[in-house]
Amino acid sequence: MRIVSICPSNTELAAYLGLTSSLVGIDDYSDWPDEVQSLPKLGPDLDIDMDRVESLKPDLVLASLSVPGMEKNIERLNERNIPYHIFNPNTLEEIAEDLKTLGKLTGIEEHAAKVAAEFLKVIEKYRSISRTVTDRPSLYWEWWPKPVFTPGGQNWLTEISSLAGAENCFQDVDKASVESDWEYVRNREPDHVCLVWVGVQTKNVKPDLLWKRPNWDEMKALRNNNVHVLDEPFFCRPSPRLLIGLQKIAAILHPEKYPAFKLETEDPLLKS
Repeated sequence: MRIVSICPSNTELAAYLGLTSSLVGIDDYSDWPDEVQSLPKLGPDLDIDMDRVESLKPDLVLASLSVPGMEKNIERLNERNIPYHIFNPNTLEEIAEDLKTLGKLTGIEEHAAKVAAEFLKVIEKYRSISRTVTDRPSLYWEWWPKPVFTPGGQNWLTEISSLAGAENCFQDVDKASVESDWEYVRNREPDHVCLVWVGVQTKNVKPDLLWKRPNWDEMKALRNNNVHVLDEPFFCRPSPRLLIGLQKIAAILHPEKYPAFKLETEDPLLKS
């Protein structure tokens, strides 16, 4: 089967199911696993080169609507009658379902069900620990600094926060993504600030800028130096790699409760 992925999280879904050998093309931002880097790059995920996609004669394109603007890709796939499936999960349960769906689409349904079950097993392990945590700090997740975008109650990072023994300070907003501003965030007075700027490598994130925002130096998160620059791929992409992010933030917040975070290559699913 010839598969094209036009979104990093979909490339990662395929990898967890052992389908990397079936991939014949990927978007420019797909950077994991290493073995896909030699594949044809088809452009950024918001502006895929459909001529190149069509030339690869895919049996299936793994499309997405996880980022505003991706609708354009779907329109172009329809215009060319290229077979595709859209993945657009907002919850960890939906990611498990996407694993099973991709398994059905590629004829490995039984294997995919096992991978999905292992994914949910790790989540349940962390949920069990989370129930024992009474001191639950509030987290502000910053997806983008200006304008401010942060996950709301309908996003996997609200679940990740809870599983890590904390709370997303915007969990009361019934949206997947919330546009806010610096003053509104400051008034929420989070205990921790987690910087995961979408599409930006950690080395290019500038936490020092937080202290230059109006009155942010008075926030308890900054006074206590509870500012964390985290690996964006482990928190912003709806794929099983979110489990790595969960392990990392849980170990930061409650090292006395959760397992120590190991090397990032020690993936809980790929090792199972």
